[in-house]
Amino acid sequence: MPNLRLSVAVGDYDRNRPLIDGAVQIDGVDPVFMRLSPEEIFFRAFRTVDFDICELSLSSFTVKTATGDAPYVGIPAFVSRAFRHTAIYVRTDRIKEPRDLIGKKVGVPEYQLTANVWARAFLEDDYGVTPSDIHWIRGGIETPGRPEKIAVTLPAGVRLDDAPPGATISALLLAGEIDAFIAPRPPSFIAGAPNIGWLFADPVAVAKDYFRRTGIFPIMHLIGVRRTLVEQHPWLPAAVLKAFEASKTAALALLGDTSATKVTLPFVEERLKEARELMGDDFWAYGVEPNRKTLDAFLRHHHAQGLSSRRVTVEELFHPATVASFKL
Repeated sequence: MPNLRLSVAVGDYDRNRPLIDGAVQIDGVDPVFMRLSPEEIFFRAFRTVDFDICELSLSSFTVKTATGDAPYVGIPAFVSRAFRHTAIYVRTDRIKEPRDLIGKKVGVPEYQLTANVWARAFLEDDYGVTPSDIHWIRGGIETPGRPEKIAVTLPAGVRLDDAPPGATISALLLAGEIDAFIAPRPPSFIAGAPNIGWLFADPVAVAKDYFRRTGIFPIMHLIGVRRTLVEQHPWLPAAVLKAFEASKTAALALLGDTSATKVTLPFVEERLKEARELMGDDFWAYGVEPNRKTLDAFLRHHHAQGLSSRRVTVEELFHPATVASFKL
C-alpha cells in the first residue's frame, strides 16, 4: 500500500526540523511540509480546514472541542510552550504592579488566544486580578481590524470592545490610550519608546518562581490531524505522535552537543543546564500524562473565562491511541 501524501503545516522550530528535513519520518506518510507562522496556520485551519496535519492553538481547539465540531483530532505533541510573563507590556508611568491593572484598558489581538488565557490565569491566581477587573480592547498588533478566529461569548461583567477603526493596539499603547498590552508578540513600532516596558522587571525570575510553585510549563500549541483522515486511517494519530516525539528527541540531542553550538546565541549550554536543573531532563514533555496537571489547569481557566461552553476533559482533546502508548 502506498504512503499517504499529506500536507503538514507547522512552525519552523528546532524540535520540528528533523521532521521537516526528512531525518525523521512519519510511518506510512509522504509529507508535504509548509513552514508557516502560527497566525496563518490557525486562521486557515479553523476557517477553511486547509491542512491534513497541522499545528493548532490549544485555546481555539478547546473552543471547538467543547462545541463538538472540531475539524481536527488532537495529538499531544506540544510544539509550542512558553511562560507568558513576558507577554504583558504596560505603560510604566501608570502601571507598577499587577494590581494596578484593575480598572485599566488592556489591549489584546484576540481575547481567546492561548497566551492570553494563560496570562489571565496567573494574573487571577497569583495577584487577584480577574478578567472582569479589566476593560479589554481588541485590535491587531501591526495591522488594524484583526478579528477573532472563532466567535466566543464572554461572561457577564467582562467588557471587550474593538479598537477604533484604523488603530492598532501597539499604536494605542504608544499614545497612552490604553494602559497595557497582552499578546504572544511584542508591540510594534515602540523600540526605545519611553514609559513602555514589561509588567515584571525580571519576568524570567517570576516565571521560574511560578514553575517552582505550580509545576506548570504552559502549553500553547498542539498538533492536529484532519478528522476525516483519522476516520479512514485510525493508525495515523499514533504514527504522527511517534514522529513528533522522535523529532523533538533528535533536536534536544543536537542542542546538548557542546562540540559546536547549534544555536546562534552565547551561553546556550548553560541555559540548557539551568532548565534541566529546574524542570527535569524531559522539560519539554509530549504526551498526556506528563502534562495532565498543566492541561487541567488550562481547561479549568478556559471554561471559567467563558471561552469553552463547558468544562472539557483532558481525554476529550486527544485521540485515544495517543493517550497511552506501548512500553518496551
